[in-house]
This record gives sequence, C-alpha cells and structure tokens, in this order.
Amino acid sequence: MLGRIIAEAHERAAAVRARKEGVAELERAAANASSVPSFSDALGGAHVAVIAEVKRRSPSKGEINSALSAADQARAYAAGGAAAVSVLTEPAHFGGELGDLERARTAGVPLLRKDFHVDEVQLLEARAFGASAALLIVRALAPEALPRLARFAAGIGLDVLVEVHDERDLERALALGDGIIGVNNRDLETLAIDPAVGDRLLPRIPRSCIAVAESGVREAGDVARAAAAGADAVLVGSVLSAAGDPTAAVRALASVPRTRGARGG
Repeated sequence: MLGRIIAEAHERAAAVRARKEGVAELERAAANASSVPSFSDALGGAHVAVIAEVKRRSPSKGEINSALSAADQARAYAAGGAAAVSVLTEPAHFGGELGDLERARTAGVPLLRKDFHVDEVQLLEARAFGASAALLIVRALAPEALPRLARFAAGIGLDVLVEVHDERDLERALALGDGIIGVNNRDLETLAIDPAVGDRLLPRIPRSCIAVAESGVREAGDVARAAAAGADAVLVGSVLSAAGDPTAAVRALASVPRTRGARGG
C-alpha cells in the first residue's frame, strides 16, 4: 500500500512539472502567499496540543465521512480547542484535494498539509494554498531526499512534521536537527496500529524537539498515555472526522496536561 501511494505521489508531482509554466506558477503563488500562523508555536502550552484532522476516508477504515466539508470541520475543531488542523489532500485513497487547504483556512488556526510529499513542487503547493506545515514521512523518502525537502520547506516558510515509526526512522529524523517529530503508531505497510511504538520512541525524542503522537488516539486516556511517554501533541484523525459533534469530540481530548514524561536531553 505505501509503495503504491508513494508511486502515485511521484506521478502527480511529475504531472505538475510537465505542465507548461506549472512550477513557475507555483513558485510565484508560494512567494506571494499571505502570512500564516506558526504551526510549531501552536504546539506549545500547558496541555497536550490536539492536531485535529480533516479526513474523508482511509485505506484502513474505508469511508469515514464522505460528505465532510473541510471549512465547516476545521471551524468546528477550532471551536473545540484544536491547536492546529491537519488536512489530508491525497485524492485517491483519502478523498482529499488541495482546495481543502484553502477552505480550512477560515478556521484561523495553523494548517498541516497531510500528504505523501516526495517532491519540492508539492511543498510549493502547500505554501501556495495556505499551509503552515507539511508532513515528511521518513520511510517514504530516500536518504538524500529527506534533508533536501526539509531544507526546501524551511526556505519557503513551512514547518515540517517529520514522521517516524521505528528507531531507524528516528535516527534519520534527529539528524535533521531540532524540529517537530511525529511518532506514528500505525505501520504504513501493514496498516496495523501498535501503541507500544509511541511508548518506546517518544521518550527518545530530545526535549529540544516537539514530539507528536499519531494514530490510535480515540479518548482522553489515550492522550494521557501519549503525554506520559513524552508527547507534546497528538494528531487525531478518524475518530474526529467521524464524530457527530466534532467540537465536543476535540474538547474531550484537549485538556490533558503536558508532562513530557521521561524525555531527556
């Protein structure tokens, strides 16, 4: 599954590059884009920050909320206390689109473009359409591509959330320097969730970094478990996108004190 999605991401990026003036248009749009709130700054504070995700479907769950409005959902999340909103823009498997970023901006909180970024043109798209940050998945990128894309993102004013799943991934993420590191409890190759991944990896992230727990968070007890392991923030998708009252669903997760657990450094 991961290999197929990454191959499709390369194809979409290549299509942009093949379009006459496509890259130049994006460069101009990104350079002229209005200022956006800081993603990294939003993840501070006394409580574990909730990054609430706009997600219509997924390979693991199928349809989640096919009628979801990115604008309405993002505003509902913000009303519930979400520190930031993650917007899934991958079209084939998650039902997203770039336009969802623009629509979600009405919430007034930082936006993370959640997609399988493999090319600089996708980062230009993220900046041009209003994102404050973009996801970089370590195991989806060749060793030389990860630092190159991270540097490019910084150069155009984007924070990056660098996602890891095991110790080798974490080593590569830490080599980039201090930043935002997400520990995904889901194995993107098998789609299985194992909360022990976060228990194991989050304490290894230095305090100079921002640590984000991803996948498997459904209730306040899960947020507390992530906090005990050292999470500064949690990224929550399916349970919030499927909620009948997304504002109340976020509020139920957003009051867990941040402890940073046993993290050192």
